[in-house]
Amino acid sequence: MRYIFIDSSNGLNRVGIVEEDRLVEFHFEKKGEEKLVGNIYRARVINVLQGMEAAFVDIGESKNAYLYVKDALPKELLYTKEKYRISELVKSGEEIIVQVTKEPNGNKGAKITTHIEIPGRFLVFTPFSNRINISRKIEDPEEIKYLKEVGERIKRDDMGMIFRTASESVEESILREEYDILYNIYIKIEKERNFLPCPKLLYKEPTLAYQILRDGYNDSTEKIIINSKDLYKDLMQMEEFFPFHFSNKLQLDLDFSLDYDYSLQKDIKLALEKKVPLKSGGYIVIDETEALTVIDVNTGKYVGTSSLGDTILKTNLEAAEEIARQIRLRDIGGIIIIDFIDMKNQDDEDLVLDSLRDYLKKDRIKVNIIDITKLGLVELTRKKIRRSLSTDFYKTCPTCEGRGNIMEIGD
Repeated sequence: MRYIFIDSSNGLNRVGIVEEDRLVEFHFEKKGEEKLVGNIYRARVINVLQGMEAAFVDIGESKNAYLYVKDALPKELLYTKEKYRISELVKSGEEIIVQVTKEPNGNKGAKITTHIEIPGRFLVFTPFSNRINISRKIEDPEEIKYLKEVGERIKRDDMGMIFRTASESVEESILREEYDILYNIYIKIEKERNFLPCPKLLYKEPTLAYQILRDGYNDSTEKIIINSKDLYKDLMQMEEFFPFHFSNKLQLDLDFSLDYDYSLQKDIKLALEKKVPLKSGGYIVIDETEALTVIDVNTGKYVGTSSLGDTILKTNLEAAEEIARQIRLRDIGGIIIIDFIDMKNQDDEDLVLDSLRDYLKKDRIKVNIIDITKLGLVELTRKKIRRSLSTDFYKTCPTCEGRGNIMEIGD
């Protein structure tokens, strides 16, 4: 069973996706403190840092955003092999159109780009590229060919698109309609390029509830539970702006509360713990650092029933499923290193990696398994967009400064 819940209460909007009675995605925002990713601004360059090949840009938030040289390249230079300096692309005081690609975190401001992308349900409009790209999760050669042909027919002004996984088997008329809507949004944004004030918000990503319905809803979604009359009415009225119908699955349940749902609370609590138990008695340990996330697999109390090899294989297979779920639930991004229990049998190793790949395919965020190191560590990367769940829930301890230890000697 798969369902989406939207709990709007106590000044918080909390949205989650549940699959097979387990929470697999959880997002929340305080009312009036919405996320910045996806927002498009008319902004002003404050300072160009030649040595960092980046620039600080005022987008109207409390901290200046940062723009790397590769994200400042104009459309005509994107696919050239020539290298450019940041000072050749932007100047202090210059006004530019930018989009937030990564939330601010700690002392770091938001990451931005001049390469605007506007997402829809079935495709992402990419005006800075004339290419037609297809989601890697669409594997049928005939479907890929069909979408590329559709893309060529609906493309306007040499502005490309990325067909999302949800575009599979969708009629051309629906894809064309969504492309035209996104195209018109971009044209409207471009018209604001030379109008004051600066900085200025030109386009705001929709609300959290809208985003989850747009990106997380699929045909297997059985229901959408909402506990707010106002939000329920808003979504009913907004259905006409979605390229799919969901009103028959909307359920207004004023008694629903995330705070009193034991199973959901248990999954959220586990998502904030360092140690996560497995069904067999084994466990995984997840350490998030600024540079990367390390996940260690242990057999724990599980001793198996037949052989050491079978014990290790079963633990690793259970761990592969739970790791994929925890990465998605915790919204962990960047570099991830997994230390599975050493396997002597190559077939067992291949089975675990294949299982991990299959579980990771359920993730809406792009995940790449890079390689297995000589030490047997599995390297993978996941696109970092938002802060991880733990970062939003916790603040750094002022006593130990995040080390998790308190000095006993030499105080």
